[in-house]
Amino acid sequence: MNTTPLLEVKNLITEFSTEGKIIKAVNDVSFILNKGETLGIVGESGSGKSVTSLSIMRLIASPPGKISSGNIIFYNGNSTDLLSLKEKQIRKYRGKEIAMIFQEPMTSLNPVIKCGKQVAEAIELHLKLSAKKAKEKTISLFEEVQLPRPLAIFNSYPHELSGGQKQRVMIAMAISCNPSVLIADEPTTALDVTVQKTILELMKKLQQKHQMSIIFITHDLVVIAEIADRVLVMYKGKIVERGSVNDIFSNPCHPYTKGLLACRPVMEKRLKKLPVVSDFMDENMNEIISEKKQTINEFTLSLIVTNDERKSLHKQLYSKDPILEIKNLKTYFPIRKSIFNNTRHYIKAVDDVSFRVYPGETLGLVGESGCGKTTLGRTILRLIEPTAGQVIFKNVDIACLPPKEMRKVRKNFQIIFQDPYSSLNPRINIGSAIMEPMRVHNILGNEKQRKEKVMELLRKVNMSENHFNRYPHEFSGGQRQRICIARALALNPEFIICDESVSALDVSIQAQVLNLLNELKREFGFTYIFISHDLSVVKFMSDRMIVMNDGKIIEYGDADEIYSNPATDYTKKLIAAIPKGKY
Repeated sequence: MNTTPLLEVKNLITEFSTEGKIIKAVNDVSFILNKGETLGIVGESGSGKSVTSLSIMRLIASPPGKISSGNIIFYNGNSTDLLSLKEKQIRKYRGKEIAMIFQEPMTSLNPVIKCGKQVAEAIELHLKLSAKKAKEKTISLFEEVQLPRPLAIFNSYPHELSGGQKQRVMIAMAISCNPSVLIADEPTTALDVTVQKTILELMKKLQQKHQMSIIFITHDLVVIAEIADRVLVMYKGKIVERGSVNDIFSNPCHPYTKGLLACRPVMEKRLKKLPVVSDFMDENMNEIISEKKQTINEFTLSLIVTNDERKSLHKQLYSKDPILEIKNLKTYFPIRKSIFNNTRHYIKAVDDVSFRVYPGETLGLVGESGCGKTTLGRTILRLIEPTAGQVIFKNVDIACLPPKEMRKVRKNFQIIFQDPYSSLNPRINIGSAIMEPMRVHNILGNEKQRKEKVMELLRKVNMSENHFNRYPHEFSGGQRQRICIARALALNPEFIICDESVSALDVSIQAQVLNLLNELKREFGFTYIFISHDLSVVKFMSDRMIVMNDGKIIEYGDADEIYSNPATDYTKKLIAAIPKGKY
């Protein structure tokens, strides 16, 4: 590996002023990025990894933030301290020498400007090419990042593309000026595992072709293993561990690193619960709790579910009558070729689907984006009306119930959505948000009793009663998801659909939420349909599993059996796309 420095960060401190306090988001961070290497930076939300990358790009908003000290030296023949440059001077480096791919491509792309124009604009600005030449280069870049129909995508708006396609547009924009350094900030978070794999492979190919150095930022150490040469582990603004990928995975030293490695679902074993960071550290997050928990393998061995335990549980589950039976369910969306053509065509989002769910079971539903799994979940709840088929809940076909009758049944069903922020009203405090469905369905006698119930629910999901009057923006993503779970519990439902409810969370927070869902299931006897694109998460949660593709069920059976002996090439592809790590 080349050990010639290209970028050096020295004693970087980036601070934010909030409520009269100074918070050091990046606290005395130093590292070197060599030519042609990929440096991974990993840590949970709030660890300082993204602020480090924004500091390198000089994109810290002032106020409330400022880079208070340190040096960021870029070696481009001469050594240039980027922190010493004026705003006009840094623009010559930003985008041209050092480019960045942001986490959420939808918010990074202008929704009212066509994708091709946004990329061409950067080329015209930095490379001083004509509009015609910039368009040609943009289409060539779209081909290079393996976008289908490059010319059509040039003329498409961001909302017309899938998440993976939007991310490829962002990659094309980032490499358009042949940068020496590419900073990728969570570029695969919330993408399907298959799309994530192709994006990682694409970035490796582009790196080799263009001889770029990459800083790859993520919350998932296992993803880092797929792409990085060296790793920095950050916690509370500091680097707590650094080393080669092999060293970090084979012999992690810091308990925080061990916790991050352990909290991802393990495919080869079935665990009773997922390890979390706190299992390896004390309350102050500084020390190992006990010698017994020094290694990941030693700790996880104590959590394994035996085959006999699993068989005994399933014997109990499947001796009962099903709580939900789906028969030949279809959900079609009509489309027209043009305004003058009355011939209707249909997108068959759910296409003749049948299955059963038993009381106390978790049925996993897995597939890539667009396979129909979310539409199926919402059709079951009649948030989307079915085209045909039956949804039989406790011997009643709810697919044909009139609205008034459906409203009475609906309190037995709840759904936990993917994005907890957009599913909470930002103007309503969380206590009122949890209490609202109780008012609608007239649960309990008065407001005092409802408030007491909300306090109890907050405690159940490991939140504080003091949070009752706070608003959604005051909480982290994991806390917001706990609030959504508490709201789902407010009506004492029998059946809960979890729709990608952990896909946007840090792996450490994801582990906590998955454990919480299982604890609540055991306590209250819930039945779950658990929807995800990540087969490793679905396997951990599920008794049985459905694999969907193009609106149809292509595999259906015991979750462990499907993983061990997949019957279709599609399922094999989903399994192969799961990041495996190197430990």
